[in-house]
Amino acid sequence: MNSREIQRLRKKFIMVAMLSLFLAMFCIGAAIFSSSVVSYRYMIHAALNELAENDGDPWSNNSETETEDDSRTAKTPSVFDVFTSQFDRYNHYFAVIYDVGGNVEKVKTSIDSTGEESLAETYAKMIYSSGKTYGRYGKYYYKSVVRDDGSTIVVFLDCRTEISALSRLLYSTVAICILGLLITFFLVRHLSWRLIQPEIENSSRQKQFITNASHELKTPLAVIRANTELEEMLNGEDEWTQSTINQIDRMNGLIQNLVMIARAQEQEDKSELSEVDVTAAVNESVDPFDSLARQGMKTLQRNVDPDIKMKADSSKIRQLVTILIDNAIKYCDDKGSITVGLTSIRRGKGVQITVSNSYAQGANVDYQRFFDRFYREDQSHNIDKGGYGVGLSMAESICRLYSGSIRADWKDGVISFTCELF
Repeated sequence: MNSREIQRLRKKFIMVAMLSLFLAMFCIGAAIFSSSVVSYRYMIHAALNELAENDGDPWSNNSETETEDDSRTAKTPSVFDVFTSQFDRYNHYFAVIYDVGGNVEKVKTSIDSTGEESLAETYAKMIYSSGKTYGRYGKYYYKSVVRDDGSTIVVFLDCRTEISALSRLLYSTVAICILGLLITFFLVRHLSWRLIQPEIENSSRQKQFITNASHELKTPLAVIRANTELEEMLNGEDEWTQSTINQIDRMNGLIQNLVMIARAQEQEDKSELSEVDVTAAVNESVDPFDSLARQGMKTLQRNVDPDIKMKADSSKIRQLVTILIDNAIKYCDDKGSITVGLTSIRRGKGVQITVSNSYAQGANVDYQRFFDRFYREDQSHNIDKGGYGVGLSMAESICRLYSGSIRADWKDGVISFTCELF
């Protein structure tokens, strides 16, 4: 994993952590606010019932009730007292009683004034004519009850304090959640950066080690090859010396691939890239394989759209196409066909390169592992086909350089490798 992939993983971790925290805080805040709303509405409903049952004045001239209230206040409150009605005589309320004919029979208000009685009649008439039984109008909650004698009482309770309390709770909860998310974001961002620093350094040291080791291995391999060739000159060529030279060549190829992987993982500076003709790069990469495909009794076809361009390194495009075509020819069925396709995607903002080949035995293959380094589907590691199991891994690294992707699909006896570059 290179430094760019580590940074990408860090960003994903921050996004997942923040999303998880947001959902947790949202659920907790919603639960607290919802329980408060339910509690307040329960108490308001209970107070309205009490007003309706006592003709709009439940506290007037009732010494027994006052005594009970005083004794209840003197007791240590329990958990269940939170959900009981806490409204007292200081709450503003009014009630209007209608007779069977719909005429105002009596008006009761907590404030004795002509203006209050007029306001009470206006509000009550609106509710009485609408036929509603319970609800909220402005700062008042109301309830309309038809009594046993056919008369109707409409009671209103001023709940501005409770409404304000709920509003404060809502705004406070939202503000605390936003503040908590911001603090957590900066903490996670800072701490995650410190945590990935050792991994970035390890990645850099790993690439440096591959480069240094590859350079150091070339010298003993050159000596072994020179000694083997000298042995052939003195004593003649035999199967043992030829086998040694073949293995030296394979070792050199493996070293070159390791170096190419290390370089492919280096982040490319896109500001220095220029617009290249992707169509020409793909065609130039396909040309050398025409004769190779014919020698293997295979058909190489092209489906390349003209005049497709993008900002890229043309050598990387050629390397990507070469890897895919070479892989397709090696593993194509006998007398099968290989198709190379190129088209633009996302309204010309990206390109799609597709290389497919006949592969009849691909029904039960784990295509996700194709891009694992040193993985080969041929478990016998038959050297006749060549390769080291790193080509597709390199192709994936090139795609990632251009914020793209590569995938393998199999359908109806054909395997397709699709690359998207942006």
